[in-house]
Amino acid sequence: MKIGQLSKVSGCSIQTIRYYEKEGLLNRPSRSEGNFRLYDEKSLKELEFVKHCRNLDIPLLDIKTLIDLKHRPEESCSSINDLIAKQLDLVNQRIKELKALKSELQIMKKACSSDSTVERCGIMKTLEV
Repeated sequence: MKIGQLSKVSGCSIQTIRYYEKEGLLNRPSRSEGNFRLYDEKSLKELEFVKHCRNLDIPLLDIKTLIDLKHRPEESCSSINDLIAKQLDLVNQRIKELKALKSELQIMKKACSSDSTVERCGIMKTLEV
């Protein structure tokens, strides 16, 4: 299949597919006589793996590590566990930050009635502090 078809099947844009290839996350595809990229089922599986990792917000460098480890199935998976534990810590930190942000926005929302003027807007006053 050509890159356009891979894009449709995978839900990834053509630019994203090319970027992943450039970054070494996908194997280079074969080429047709007309120099079009040709992808197979293996290419789709590779792309789905990368896409799933990105949906989990795993950084590209860590995805490269996972791909490398995937090609060494006899090795211990402790480094994979460590990588995911680190990612989980980052997610927990972001949740904490988002909860604080939500709280601050809720306080700001209560600081102003919709019938007030901009000059007397409690939200604007808290933003100016």
